[in-house]
Amino acid sequence: MNDHAITAVLGPTNTGKTHLAIERMCGHSSGAIGFPLRLLAREVYDRVCALKGEANVALITGEQRIEPAGAKYLCCTVEAMPRDGGNRAFVALDEAQLAADRERGHLFTDRLLNARGREETMLLGAATLAPLVRQLVPEAEITQRPRFSTLKHIGPRKLSRLPPRSAIVAFSSEQVYAVAEMLRRFRGGAAVVMGALSPETRNKQVALFQNGEVDYIVATDAIGMGLNLDVTHVAFAGLTKFDGVRTRRLVPAEMAQIAGRAGRHQRDGTFGTLSGGVSGAASPEFSEEEIYAIEEHRFAPLTKLFWREPEPRFDTIAALIADLETPPAHEALRLAPEAIDLATLKRLADEPLAAQIRGAGQVRRFWEACSLPDFRQRGPDVHARFVARLWEDLRGGYLGADFVAARISELDNMAGDIDTLQGRIAAIRSWAYICQRPDWVLARDEMAARARAVEARLSDALHARLTERFVNRRTALLMKSLGEDPAMLPIAIDTDGTVRVEEEPIGRVEGLRFVVDHAAGHADRKMLLAAAEKALPRLLGERAEELAKALSQEAPAGGPTDVTLARGEVRWGEQVLAKVAIRDGSVSPALEPSREVGALPPSSRTALLTALERWLEARLAVLEPLAKLQQAARDPEAGSEARALLLTLVAGHGFVSREQAGIEHLPKEMRPFLRRIGVTFGALDIFAPALLKPAPRQLLAALGLDRRPLEPAMLPVIAGGRKLPAGYRPAGSQAIRVDLAEKIFRAAHETRAKAQGTERRGKFVLDLALPVSIGLEQANAERLLGQAGFRVEHARPLAEGAFGPPRPHRWSWRPARRKPERAPPAQPVEGNAFAGLAKLMR
Repeated sequence: MNDHAITAVLGPTNTGKTHLAIERMCGHSSGAIGFPLRLLAREVYDRVCALKGEANVALITGEQRIEPAGAKYLCCTVEAMPRDGGNRAFVALDEAQLAADRERGHLFTDRLLNARGREETMLLGAATLAPLVRQLVPEAEITQRPRFSTLKHIGPRKLSRLPPRSAIVAFSSEQVYAVAEMLRRFRGGAAVVMGALSPETRNKQVALFQNGEVDYIVATDAIGMGLNLDVTHVAFAGLTKFDGVRTRRLVPAEMAQIAGRAGRHQRDGTFGTLSGGVSGAASPEFSEEEIYAIEEHRFAPLTKLFWREPEPRFDTIAALIADLETPPAHEALRLAPEAIDLATLKRLADEPLAAQIRGAGQVRRFWEACSLPDFRQRGPDVHARFVARLWEDLRGGYLGADFVAARISELDNMAGDIDTLQGRIAAIRSWAYICQRPDWVLARDEMAARARAVEARLSDALHARLTERFVNRRTALLMKSLGEDPAMLPIAIDTDGTVRVEEEPIGRVEGLRFVVDHAAGHADRKMLLAAAEKALPRLLGERAEELAKALSQEAPAGGPTDVTLARGEVRWGEQVLAKVAIRDGSVSPALEPSREVGALPPSSRTALLTALERWLEARLAVLEPLAKLQQAARDPEAGSEARALLLTLVAGHGFVSREQAGIEHLPKEMRPFLRRIGVTFGALDIFAPALLKPAPRQLLAALGLDRRPLEPAMLPVIAGGRKLPAGYRPAGSQAIRVDLAEKIFRAAHETRAKAQGTERRGKFVLDLALPVSIGLEQANAERLLGQAGFRVEHARPLAEGAFGPPRPHRWSWRPARRKPERAPPAQPVEGNAFAGLAKLMR
């Protein structure tokens, strides 16, 4: 190749890209290769050491640093890779398509744009990167490399039928452990490769597989990033993963990256899924489009790469944050999402400690502290607190060797369960990273060696704990349920709900849900759940049928007392059986069954859902008045004004104030029509009295349709407040139901009408016995009547020493003059939440 050549070697897996880069680097006087994973960097480091000798090769990752004096060749993670290539003759960037990764993509983009060798530069990656290489590195020569062997889909396979030399890929540590344990039970054992293991332990595990001591290896998706193994078949235990933001399905290019581990050199490979519901999950399946894309290596090209300012200003923290959030200028780049380092910086920038950070040197050092990776994966807030504590120690200079040694010693404990050991490994990785920093720790080399040694011991202890985890009678019984004939497993449910397999308790049934035995550790919970879900459907189906029978035998308005409706959910005790959805155009209650109900045998599920639908229909009968209002809005006799009022009344769940109803637009001749369907025109409110009873109000709240406060008994008078329950009008320090308020108003108007002609100046005497008998205090009754225009003139008290009945208070009616308010636009019938409700109650 020519001097200063830039070559993009693109293609699927098993095309020899990494092997080519190693050969090219070893042909130069010096070189560096950046890798996405520390495991891959360590693997290539071992290969280059075998060719060039350990004295000439360096390894730098976040947690490990091997730097012989005068080393000419560097194997490193991308984060540890010099931005400009370090003035080496050869520079290569592996898996360059990860420049589109949300969390680390900006690092790959920076190295792709800037890391160059004096004589030769190679960009290795997937073919989907080609259009962006042409845009961003137009001087690069693109070389497409075909796959050495073919890759073929062979469909799902049970664990007991996996071909030898298979790799099973899972996307959680729990799933990895469950699959590895089952393989040990059925096929003699398996090697385990995952990010929580130290490089030494990982190498030992890979050696077990490569040497033929075991025929299977279980790994996370890290296996797709170039780990070279003699694998003939890749089985996916799942097709979804959590990407740091959400749980999503893998895209075809990611699937191909992992499936491509199958087949080595000229040997063809196969891929498929693992059937049988490992760890309680549903069996994954590839779509026809995904299979075609993987087999033919045809994927949608990348359109954007993530970028973040690689050389920000360190004048102030604010300037640093501004630069890191500056969008790129090139159209092929887009600003990287907020990574954990920037999130930590922004959180701590608001803390008091930030006020003391001044000068470019301190700001740069603070940014380096914020760039500590979140190995513990406990969220940005917890990580920010850890960085803040670290900065308090770093601010004055170096971390003392005694302090660091004490922190490492605290983690040098091999006791505990799997979760505890994993937490310690994550913590020691943080300290291993801290010890690698050249200006953070005194006695750096010694402390780094201690941290690596503790990590290795913890990883070995974790591996040993995994192999011991299920060596007991319960495990043996559970393994039967994950074999070829789980129906033969003797399983029973005690009267208290305890689930037993041959007298061994594995959990309990609560309603229709299986709950794993509380004594089980976190790592084996999913395996217990998988075993139970294979054997329990018949027994749970019987429980569901018994519940359906009880629902059907009860009176229409009754039902088992522990089956209730609340917040739009049908519950059996504490368990949600189904959600109630009233959809437009439905002709029956729309029940969305819960996961537990959906997992029942078809016949049991159908019987239970049918019984629940009838149970719900019986309860919806109390909303018949509301359905009448909805139907009347479609009556040809109802004009547009009546239709608007009806829709407003329905939207108000049975009542609305006159000001909001727009009643001034309603022709008087339409009022008899509305009264016939149950509408009352009151002095202050328009309402349907039938909907102010306890049953409809309670049901509207239970369905989640009326979210206002609820007065279950719909008492005549209640204490007032800022948020009144539905159906009440304020009356001073009390509140009164709107239909009873209207009764008081009508009685007052009748008294006023009788007094006309007999009283001077329109004054009359009003007896407050009615509101007081209902429960209103006299002062509150006067305030309520005042809302309807009644004004009271209190009589003078009798003179001192005078005898006789007190003078009565005199009343007058002076209705307030208000501007007529325009009614809010009515919602169309089809868009109202009660549209379907009206239909299902016809």
